[in-house]
Amino acid sequence: MALLITDECINCDVCEPACPNEAISEGDDIYVIDPDLCTECVGHFDEPQCVVICPVDCIPKDPNHVETENDLLAKYKRITGQ
Repeated sequence: MALLITDECINCDVCEPACPNEAISEGDDIYVIDPDLCTECVGHFDEPQCVVICPVDCIPKDPNHVETENDLLAKYKRITGQ
């Protein structure tokens, strides 16, 4: 399942550089996560780095992009070519 940044985002800019897949970018009002690039850090880390570093806890799982651990690993392999 990809992650989602909610309206509680304060645009602190700590999540974007923490994403190993470059799935996070600056949106019109808040940062956004590209669900096609988000692997919840599967393949890179044990837990999503944006969630770990977010000071306001505004990055839940995106219910519109449900994926299993195997799906996320396959996406990681596709993105990284590994």
